[in-house]
Amino acid sequence: MHPTFPLLAVTDFPRIRRGTVETLQVNLGYRCNQSCVHCHVNAGPARREEMAADTANAVIDFIDASPTISTLDLTGGAPEMNANFRRLVGAARARGLHVLDRCNLTILEEPGYEDLARFLAEQGVDVVASLPCYLEDNVDKQRGKGVFGASIRGLQRLNALGYGEEGSGLTLNLVYNPQGPMLPPPQEALEQAYRQHLGAEFGIRFNRLFTLANMPIKRFGSTLVSTGQFDDYMKTLRAAHRPDNLAAVMCRSLVSVDWQGYLYDCDFNQQLDMPIGDGAHPRLHIRDASAETLAGRAIRVADHCYGCTAGQGSSCGGALAEARAEAPGCAA
Repeated sequence: MHPTFPLLAVTDFPRIRRGTVETLQVNLGYRCNQSCVHCHVNAGPARREEMAADTANAVIDFIDASPTISTLDLTGGAPEMNANFRRLVGAARARGLHVLDRCNLTILEEPGYEDLARFLAEQGVDVVASLPCYLEDNVDKQRGKGVFGASIRGLQRLNALGYGEEGSGLTLNLVYNPQGPMLPPPQEALEQAYRQHLGAEFGIRFNRLFTLANMPIKRFGSTLVSTGQFDDYMKTLRAAHRPDNLAAVMCRSLVSVDWQGYLYDCDFNQQLDMPIGDGAHPRLHIRDASAETLAGRAIRVADHCYGCTAGQGSSCGGALAEARAEAPGCAA
């Protein structure tokens, strides 16, 4: 795999600082039942990095020491494959936190996870589900043969429990990634295309669609280097930079934790090994910090940060700004 950090380290991206920390995003490990082309963490079935119980305990302690934290955002890999996933969900919900599960949908029908959807519903967990297109061929090309069908069945299972239904209190949001080195189309129009097609063809309901730009790091970044498209993609991101998106980028109110408990400004910095640190702790661990001590700190930036401010902007919560043009379908 081609390293991309040397191509990103020198940057003129604007300097920014974190405000109040409201979201704790926890990467529970890189083990996953899928291997997707766009995956920025290079997750897959062969990965063995997983958060241990003592580190999960430190996450809970951090929450207890950080009254500004209102959201626990669980990601991976497939976060549900970690043995501490359900314990973290239960602990966060017992403390009144909003919990997000970044779910790949196919995990819902893997052996041993048949009761996962019901657990999520019983806990009132928001599901943020990856579905990079509403067309079967495109999804299977990006994520593997048969993934689209399994994803549709997963969505139908969640719908049957009330997810995506108005008034149920169970939120189901979908995530779109482009098929290649291009910016996502405008979010609102693409959401309507998803809603119409998935509803008409499969009876599927969901709350929102989030459009995310592909980051030029890990598996996707390596592919760009291999195909000679890395420089052109970076030119695309930089040319589409919108300064008004800087106020809403996720790192201003979020801190990311890796499977070992080390802290980063975002999940992308985590994958580039750009930890939060200081003189005493060049690689700050969650045991040695709180939301209060992290507020106001300078955020580490590199050229990949243009992926969050290009066009509509892109964050873990989707687009940051309104669209400027009509949207094509996800086949584009």
